[in-house]
Amino acid sequence: MVIQSYLDVSAKDQLSGFFNEKISGYDLVSESLRRISAHDMNIHAFLHALNDVSQMDETVISGTQPSIRTPLYGIPVAVKDTICTSDMPTTCGSRMLKGYQSPFEAEVITRLKNAGAVILGKTNTDEFGMGSTTEFSYFGPTCNPYDNNKVAGGSSGGSAAAVASGMVGLALGSDTGGSIRQPAAFCGIVGLKPTYGRVSRRGLIAFASSLDQIGPMARTVDDCRILFRAMVGYDPLDSTSFAMPAIHVHRLAELTGLRLGIVRELSDSDMDSDVAMIYKRSIDHLSNNGAQIVEVSLPHLSSAIAAYYLVACAEAASNLSRFDGLRFGYHSMEGSLGTSVSTTRSIGFGAEVKRRIILGTFALSEGYRNAYYIRAKKIQRLIARDFAETWKSCDMIMTPTTPTTAFSLGSMIDDPLELYRSDRFTVPANLAGIPALSVPGGLSSKGMPVGIQFMAPHLWEELLFDVGKIFEKLRGPLPLPSGFGELS
Repeated sequence: MVIQSYLDVSAKDQLSGFFNEKISGYDLVSESLRRISAHDMNIHAFLHALNDVSQMDETVISGTQPSIRTPLYGIPVAVKDTICTSDMPTTCGSRMLKGYQSPFEAEVITRLKNAGAVILGKTNTDEFGMGSTTEFSYFGPTCNPYDNNKVAGGSSGGSAAAVASGMVGLALGSDTGGSIRQPAAFCGIVGLKPTYGRVSRRGLIAFASSLDQIGPMARTVDDCRILFRAMVGYDPLDSTSFAMPAIHVHRLAELTGLRLGIVRELSDSDMDSDVAMIYKRSIDHLSNNGAQIVEVSLPHLSSAIAAYYLVACAEAASNLSRFDGLRFGYHSMEGSLGTSVSTTRSIGFGAEVKRRIILGTFALSEGYRNAYYIRAKKIQRLIARDFAETWKSCDMIMTPTTPTTAFSLGSMIDDPLELYRSDRFTVPANLAGIPALSVPGGLSSKGMPVGIQFMAPHLWEELLFDVGKIFEKLRGPLPLPSGFGELS
C-alpha cells in the first residue's frame, strides 16, 4: 500500500499503520499538506495550515514510536477557527480578528495534543459561527467537495469540507444550532454535537454561551468516536463543564430491542423529495434489522426556530460587546472614542453578525425583554421537557439532519429567514442540551449527500455511536467526492 493511500482509509486504520510501523506521522502529515496545497485552492477549507512538517513535534518527525500508545498519535486534526490555538491565528472568520494570535490554547487543543494529535491547521467558518453556509466568512466561502458550485454548510463548513475531501481525516467543529451536523450532512461525513457540558468550552470564542458545544467530525462513526473520547472530560476552569460518567458504555452489537422514535410532527412537506426518500429508506433499514419504530410527539417543535434565534442572538449581542477595538482585534482610529468604537464595529463585523447583534440587542432591550427573550427561554424549557417525556417511550429519536441537500452558492445569502428555517431539524437538540449525531444516509438523485440525525438522552453519546455504526454498515459504502478513494 502506497503512503498516499493512508489518507483514503479511516483514522482507525491509520493508527493501526503507525503501530505496525508501516507509516509514520511524518508521512501522513506530509501527504495531508500536499493535498491541501493541491486541492484547497478549489475548496477553501483552510484559513491557516502548517507551513511544513518541521513545525511538528520532534518525536513525530523522527517517526519514533511512543513508549505508551496515545489515542491519536501522529494523526492530523483540523480545527475550526473559532477555537483558540496559541501557535496559529484565531480569526473566527472575521475581519475583526484578522491576524489575531491567542495567548493561550483551548482545553480541547491541549487534550488532543496530549493524545498525540498533530494540529494541522485552522478551518474556515461563518463569521463568529453565525451562518449555515460558510459564505459569511470575511475570507470567502468554502465550497462543497461533491460540487464546488454548492455550499459546504456552516458554520463548521471548512472542517466538514477538509474531511470530506480527504485533506485530513479528523476535524473539530462547534455547534450552536447545527453547525457541526448540518455541514456534516451536506458534505457526507459524520458529526457529533455532544451533551452540553461534556466537552470543555474554555478557549472557544463564544457565540451563544448556553448553546455552544465543541464536537468531532470524521469520515466514519468509529473515527468520530475516537476523536470524541480524546477530547471529552471535566474541566474545572469551565463553569459549564460537569464531571459525570458516560451512560451506555457497553457496545450495542444489534438493534433488537432498540426503541427508535419517529417524530409525529414531521411530514414529507418539511423536506425535499430526495431527503424524504432516503429518510424513509433509513427507517426501513433499521426496522428490518430489529429496531422497534415508535411514534413520538414533540409538540413545541414548530416554535424551536423562533426560540433559538431569540436566545442565540441575545447571547451573541452580549458576548460580542467585548469587540470594541480597544483591547484587541481590528481598531479604527477615526474621530472620538465613541465614534472610533462605532466605526470599529461597523467595519470589523460583517452583515450577518451585525444583523444578529441588532436582533439580540432589541430582544434584550427595556420593554421587550419579557415579550421576546424571556418567552423564548420558556419555550426552550418546554422543548427540553418534550424530549424528557419522549425518553419514556423511546431510546433515541431519528430525523433527517437537514430539510434539503446542499444548495448553490449565493442562492440563499439574501434570504436570511429561509436560511434560518433550514436549521429546524438541528436546533431542538441544542435547546435541550442533548447529544445528536449526523451520519450520511446516502446520495440524492443529483449525487449530493443526505444526512440522518440521531438524538439521544443526556450523556448517551456511546449509544449514538453504536447505532450510527450499525446504520453505517446497513447503508453500505458511500461514494466519496470525485478524485478520492473509498474508505476501507
